[in-house]
Amino acid sequence: MRELTSSMRDGVVTTRSMRTLGDFLDEWMELQRDRLRPTTWHSYAMAVTRIKAGLGWSKLQAIAPLQLEHFYADLLASGGRTGKPLSPKTVRNTHTVLRKALADAERLGLIGRNPAASAKAPANSRVDQSIWTSDEVRTFLLSVRADRLHGAFVLLATTGMRRGEVLGLRWRDLDFDGAELAVANTLTTVGTDVVTGPPKTTRSRRQIFLDEGTLAVLREHRRRQKEERLTVGPAWSTRVDYVFTDELGEPIHPDAFSRAFRRHLAAANLPPIRLHDLRHSYATLALKAGVHPKVVSERLGHATIGVTLDLYLSLIHI
Repeated sequence: MRELTSSMRDGVVTTRSMRTLGDFLDEWMELQRDRLRPTTWHSYAMAVTRIKAGLGWSKLQAIAPLQLEHFYADLLASGGRTGKPLSPKTVRNTHTVLRKALADAERLGLIGRNPAASAKAPANSRVDQSIWTSDEVRTFLLSVRADRLHGAFVLLATTGMRRGEVLGLRWRDLDFDGAELAVANTLTTVGTDVVTGPPKTTRSRRQIFLDEGTLAVLREHRRRQKEERLTVGPAWSTRVDYVFTDELGEPIHPDAFSRAFRRHLAAANLPPIRLHDLRHSYATLALKAGVHPKVVSERLGHATIGVTLDLYLSLIHI
């Protein structure tokens, strides 16, 4: 009663409304279109689709924290497109989007409080154990040695870079004399479109030192690319300066790169992992080898060393 009286005195009492959560999210997403990077907006849109499917009919002002926790539990159990469980990370991402949307609703006076701020999302999921040993990584890299994108696979395995960071690497980002590269550009997808731009966060913009083996592979890749360019002649694309391109100098589509990895994986007869698991394999092997967690964290571009330890500490004894 005291809180209500104070709110009335301050003129911040929320007007009763029959607006549904789905209606609000549609309007909110339109407002975010010019505020977010295309890739971020697309990921928000996917989360909103999940939210609307489960809660879109609910009255915006009637949503309760317990209702949200039941919703998260349903997503974990059968929230996938085919009724398959969603990962804790995906559900946490959904919670993050919902919490931000409802925080704006609270700020705009559409609701009295943000129920998502009180709801508990699934705990951070540790990296699963789909990682390779050092011998398996070595076997894979040997098996793709003849591939024209051999250098891209080597970078993934020896630096822990993300797919978009490797494919977005430009020759001007490489310093052979200094034995390092700058992560300053990414190549990602939004639906079927390829989008290029700077890394998402400040920590993702980083310098990565390269070992002599990786440098040698990149020098050989540069030599072969120059030969390809001379062979193609005027048909070679000059609008980009990417390290890894197709046979005409155009950027590699991220999805095509992932498909190529799966083909090589099948041919190498190795334990199945995702392309992104090369990043996890690098981090785990580096920590097992005694590399300081802070160094690993900085090379991966994590926000804090705590994120790195939370993800990989349980795996370094495997």
